Formats: sequence, structure tokens, C-alpha cells
Amino acid sequence: MSDRRLVKPVAVAALAVLLCLPPFYLDAFWLRIGLFSLAAAIGATGLSLLSGTAGQLSLGHAFFLAVGAYGYTWLAGDPGPGLPTALAALLAVLLAGAAGGLFSPVAGRVRGIYLGVATLALVFLGHHLLLTADSVTGGFNGRSVPPLAVGGFAFTGDDPGLTVLGVPFGAEERLWYLALALFALTWFTARGLLRSRPGRALAALRDSETGAAVMGVDVARYRSAAFVVSSMYAGLAGVLLALAFRRVVPDYFSLALSVDYLAMIVIGGLGTVAGATAGAVFVTALPLLMTRYADRLPLVAAPGSGDAGIGPTEAARYLYGAVVVVILLYAPDGLHGLARRVRARMRRRRTPAGQNTAPAVPPAPAARPKEHTP
Repeated sequence: MSDRRLVKPVAVAALAVLLCLPPFYLDAFWLRIGLFSLAAAIGATGLSLLSGTAGQLSLGHAFFLAVGAYGYTWLAGDPGPGLPTALAALLAVLLAGAAGGLFSPVAGRVRGIYLGVATLALVFLGHHLLLTADSVTGGFNGRSVPPLAVGGFAFTGDDPGLTVLGVPFGAEERLWYLALALFALTWFTARGLLRSRPGRALAALRDSETGAAVMGVDVARYRSAAFVVSSMYAGLAGVLLALAFRRVVPDYFSLALSVDYLAMIVIGGLGTVAGATAGAVFVTALPLLMTRYADRLPLVAAPGSGDAGIGPTEAARYLYGAVVVVILLYAPDGLHGLARRVRARMRRRRTPAGQNTAPAVPPAPAARPKEHTP
């Protein structure tokens, strides 16, 4: 194996080691930002598969996040069946997939802005159900989320006795590694899907439905399947968000959350896992950072201070809204495409001047002179 082929595995291994270090050096605030960002990256990956790869516009992502979050809370809680939490988490993801399956006939027959409007109805319907189904959702005040436990190990801070290398591991530290494992699973499964035959069929479907149908792609079936897969990713993200928040309330799963997820995949780059991750980190971390450092930012009022100015959450929305406009104007393929072009330009600069990277073409043999016959 050449040195160039070793670069990528070594880089992946180094990144994995680097991502395992934050619980030993960062406080709970930064770990919470990381938890929310990893959960958002999982959900954004599902939406990127649906909108970026399959070309299906969806404004109902918040609904499937709510199904995952409240499904886990009800299945593992009391009132509720009180199932083992690991089983409840798995069933919540399947429940989100089943909700997507119930809606998939619509997704299989409608596309574009019409599908966007249809999924928009899911958000309003879901929010109404969350407010009125008190016995399941707890109504306006929401419900506390039971901590996850796997094999007797609880992802909670109630047990202060666990220390690793002298660092006490509370809820944030434990959930960090859970979120990292789930994100790694999402990353590799999504990339495998994109490189597989179904992924190529979805890309063909996005580019031209007529061309995909001519090549033998079942348009309605693949559209429906993409919607179900995206719903399951959203359900998994909802479970992780519920564990990180420790309490779920209906107002969080609103239309604004669906718009945030659309902003994530547009900023990061449609149809790419790395782009969805970059956009999720940007959109999720920005309002939290602006809230913490609001007193140092101009024109931004700290929460509860009573000062004249824009709240940090609104300021963050204005800022990444402007970023969306800039991305659409100057980098339609998002941060991922921009990074790819920068790498290509740096690679060209490292190539010595006058060196041709194309394979050399042997010169044509010289023509033999014709023999003169008398």
C-alpha cells in the first residue's frame, strides 16, 4: 500500500482519538454543545439523504424528531409501558420510521413545493397532538426523560463514583461517547448508502425522474424508501436530543426547528454527509455561543438583562440566514464543496511548475518516405 493510501486511514484514526478527548479537558457547557451538535448532525444527515440525494423537499423534519423524543420518553417512562430504556430507544427509532412509512405514499406521489406544503402540515398536526395528548406527552409542560441504561450502565450523573483517569464522569461525559458512537454509525451507514446501488438510484431520481424511470428505477418506491430512512435518522436524533435535554417540551419541535435543519444542509452542502455535519455544528453551536458571550457582542442583549438589543437566538438566526444567502450566491454546493475546491487548488499549487500530471502520450512514429519507383 502506497503512502498516499495510508493518509486517509491515519487521518480517520487520528480524528477518532481526538474526538474521544473532550470529556477529559472540556467543561459541561462545551460538552453540551457537542451533544446537541452530534444529535443535529444525525438528523441533518437524514434530511440530506432525502432533500440532497433524492431531491425531496421536506419541512416536517421536526415532527419525526418529536416522534423519536416523545416515543422514547413514553415507552421508557411512567405513565407508559416502562420498557427497558435500550429497547425503548430502539422502538422509538422504529416508531419514527413507521410514521414516515405512513406518510410515504404521499411522498411517493408528490414532489417539490407540494411535498413541502404536505410535510408542513405534519409539524402543525404534531404540535397540536403534543399539546393535547397530556397522558402521553405531558401537555404544555412536557415530560422528564428517563436516563438511558445499557447492561446496568446508566448514562446519568446520579452515580458520582465513576472516574476515568482522575476525571469524574457525569451525564455529559457519558452521553458524549454514546453520541459519538451513534454519530459514527450514522456516518458510515449513510456513506455506504450513498455509494450503493440505491444511492445511485436516488441520485438519478434527483437529476431526472424520466431518465431514472427509463433506467428501471421505481420512482414511487425509492421516494417512499428515502422518506422512511430519513424519518428513522430523525427519530434517532430525537432520542439523543431527549437524553441531552433531560426534559422534552412541545414548543421545541416547531416549524423553526425544521427550518433550522434545512439551513444546516444548505450551508453544509446538499447530498453529502460531511456537509450535513458541518452545517449542523454551525447552526447548533452559534446560538449557544452567542448566548454565553452576549455581553461581549455588540447589538446583542444578554438573556434577562433588560438591555436594548437583539436576543442571542434571534441574532444567530439573522446571522446564519445571511450565511445561507451568501452560500446560495457564491458557493451553491455549500461548505463541503468550498472545502473540496480549496483542497484541489492547494494540490495544484503543490504540483511543480511545468510538471504534467496527465499520463505521457508516446510520440507518433515518423512517417516513412515513399520509395520512388521508376
